[in-house]
Amino acid sequence: MALFFNQATLSHNGTSTVSNITTGEIIEALTATKTAVVPTYNANSTITYVLSLLNSSQAAISGLTITDTLGSYPFGALTLKPLDYIEGSVKYYINGVLQAAPAATTIPELAFSNITVPAGGNTTIIYDAKINNFAPLSTDSTITNTASISGNDIANPVTAAETISTENGTNLSINKSLSPTTITENGQITYTFVIENFGNTAAAAEDLLSISDVFTPALNNISVTYNSAPWAETGNYTYDATTGSFETVAGKITVPAATYTQDPATGAWSIAPGTTTITITGRI
Repeated sequence: MALFFNQATLSHNGTSTVSNITTGEIIEALTATKTAVVPTYNANSTITYVLSLLNSSQAAISGLTITDTLGSYPFGALTLKPLDYIEGSVKYYINGVLQAAPAATTIPELAFSNITVPAGGNTTIIYDAKINNFAPLSTDSTITNTASISGNDIANPVTAAETISTENGTNLSINKSLSPTTITENGQITYTFVIENFGNTAAAAEDLLSISDVFTPALNNISVTYNSAPWAETGNYTYDATTGSFETVAGKITVPAATYTQDPATGAWSIAPGTTTITITGRI
């Protein structure tokens, strides 16, 4: 929306008289909104963006170019992009009817060209972008992605932005190993369980983590450690030497949050998962 002003001058017999000032208003014909289908992300997320263009004028607006920042942000002298456009993912609709995919470039930024918005109608651009290692992942981090629409049929570029936030929570995995893998009867073996948390939130007692397993063959005279410290059976786990059934008490296992570190030279983020280790040693 923009205001414009105009004043006339009447000249006569070497003198002049000015008119009153008229005021007008130009209402933008093109408006845009941008949304993410899912407004949160983690290290493995693919984000689907929907850009909606609405033309309120009585003439089609054509030859538009849409550029997208892919969440760019400054980092010292660098500009980092935390999102990667997924090649070939774009869908282009005019008044709800699928069209041929528009031309897309990614350097120096994502751009879709030769877009048309019909008179009194709408155009929708849908595309996918993948989180990369320049995306911040710590608690309450955000990525703001801005699209700009420009062309000869509109006086000023139209922008639309969407902000997504980190998916705060745990992201757990567990790995089990055996040592040694070859043993004689009545020999001693050790099972090791490593629980890793790639999320930005610690797994706490209230999350009720528990490990259950059935050792075949069953172990005798077991000893258990929790993060290298001896772990007594009472209050921490149960074990049946006859069946080999082992289970920890829910809530006794906790796992710290991951640690995120940004490289001071490149700006890339690395993840060091929080880790908890349980070992179970016994004879077979």
